[in-house]
Amino acid sequence: MADTSPDRFHEECGVVGIYGRAEAANLAYLGLYALQHRGQEGAGIASSDGNVLISHRGLGLVADIFDEEIVRRLSGEAAIGHNRYSTAGQTLLRNTQPFVVEYALGSLAVSHNGNFTNAQTLRKQLEAKGSIFQSNVDTEVLVHLIARAEHSTLLERTISALSQVEGAYSLAFLSPHEMITARDPHGFRPLVLGRFEGGGYVVASETCALDLLEAEYVREVEPGEVIRFAGAKLESYKPFNKERARRCIFEYIYFARPDSRVFGRNVYAVRKELGRQLARESHKPADIVVPVPDSGVPAALGYAEQARLPFEMGLIRNHYVGRTFIEPTDSIRHFGVKVKLNAQRDVLEGKRVIVVDDSIVRGTTSKKIVRMIRAAGAAEVHMRISAPPTISPCYYGVDTPTHGELIANNHSLDEIRDFMGADSLAYLSEEGMYAFTGTGNKPGFCDACFTGVYPVEITDEAETRQMRLFQALERGPKRLRLVKE
Repeated sequence: MADTSPDRFHEECGVVGIYGRAEAANLAYLGLYALQHRGQEGAGIASSDGNVLISHRGLGLVADIFDEEIVRRLSGEAAIGHNRYSTAGQTLLRNTQPFVVEYALGSLAVSHNGNFTNAQTLRKQLEAKGSIFQSNVDTEVLVHLIARAEHSTLLERTISALSQVEGAYSLAFLSPHEMITARDPHGFRPLVLGRFEGGGYVVASETCALDLLEAEYVREVEPGEVIRFAGAKLESYKPFNKERARRCIFEYIYFARPDSRVFGRNVYAVRKELGRQLARESHKPADIVVPVPDSGVPAALGYAEQARLPFEMGLIRNHYVGRTFIEPTDSIRHFGVKVKLNAQRDVLEGKRVIVVDDSIVRGTTSKKIVRMIRAAGAAEVHMRISAPPTISPCYYGVDTPTHGELIANNHSLDEIRDFMGADSLAYLSEEGMYAFTGTGNKPGFCDACFTGVYPVEITDEAETRQMRLFQALERGPKRLRLVKE
């Protein structure tokens, strides 16, 4: 079975929490459905009937893990759910969330989107004091910190534990009697609060989940905020020092669903503006604008509007391809891309084509797409990327390649263009990436994947070694070999 993961950043994770609503688990299930794009490796739901926690987890897609009977067993008026794409830990059932544990105060379930940058350091300290871990996921470190905290309430223990971790988190906790949500002080990962008509609340990674559940959008969970849901009350706490906002700019570029409202803005509108700015900066004479579906569509629409060119679906995506399939050994070249995308000769033949995508990671998929478009008869192929060059991995909750695997970190623009076989290649400038804000500056976003500037220290040894390697490469870069076929 061949891995057909696209040559791009992988998704993050999706978190949903329902409180004070009948059939809470069913609503959490639907919320996970809406957030499926944020993780496809596994999913789980934990619910409370007021006395005990009941949970179910599995590997694969939400629809494959849950059925009517399973959801019916997850009774109660409170539930949390999680879609997983591993950023720390292997793809194993024991790493799938929500984690459910027993400790001094009773039962506890937790779902986490993000990554603790000091998790390995904390884990070693905890193991030295006798802690035993069941998974290799950073979230379990937080569970141990809560269990060891010397406080009499879950809220106090949660705040104590969060004060010891560094990095990015949007979290949902569930006990038999209360639900707690929290967002890190920098606000790396999104988390929103909604309210149901007739009572009850929902928290979710994106507003698209609220739309499906017909919940009213109330506001974002603020950076550094901890919210406790108990009885009929919602209590808000801000126990941490205020930090500068560092919202993930890649949520706008790729991760979030286009119909979501993230960090206060509609994702679709932002992506269209990125495409418009890309056209302002790097347009070439052409006949049509073609997106790489699906993530490149809004930016391509914006590019086409700005350049006053026809927008055409020159590449058609097969939406029914799973994450893996049986690949022939050598009978069909570039099978992995061709089974997902097909170039339309009737649209492309004889045309000068602007191809718009959101990012280039390793470059291998882009190379195959260019070759596919040329094979369909295109006269020229001009690649346009609606983000700056990706030069650094993310340590805040995104599954990314290492510095050495990122093509833009190791090669010049001309080298990447020649490797891909395009007639021209242009990225959006760093300044242009923020044109959608209308402020002309960088308004509290994290763009470490484009700049290499990390706003929160990377404590863990493995990441530190990688950072040192990167700095050494900066001083004397060892070039990766690009093979043109």
